[in-house]
Amino acid sequence: MTQPKPPPGSRTVWAYAYEIVPPQPEERLRRVLALLDREQAHARLGDRIWEGRFVLGQQVTHILVVSDNPQQDLEANHRLEVELRDLAAGFSITTPMAVADEPVPPISAARRR
Repeated sequence: MTQPKPPPGSRTVWAYAYEIVPPQPEERLRRVLALLDREQAHARLGDRIWEGRFVLGQQVTHILVVSDNPQQDLEANHRLEVELRDLAAGFSITTPMAVADEPVPPISAARRR
């Protein structure tokens, strides 16, 4: 049996996380936060999805990434990893998981946000 094709304009959204051990204080991660904001803005300009968010915990700091691409060797990932290495923060990265097929809003609607 064949899988149904997704409707036009939809695409799979993927999630994965960078896990930083030991956990890092938010003020130490300011440059990383600025980089995440820049990468998200850059992705939107290209009508793509790439967004990173901090999840601060007692045992580990997570950077949750949601993307329209499961590849983890994108330029955004390389820049993030350089920032983490500059902080001398030990990190690992989880395997990407498909989380949903999301309709992609028209580019004009995305820019109005």
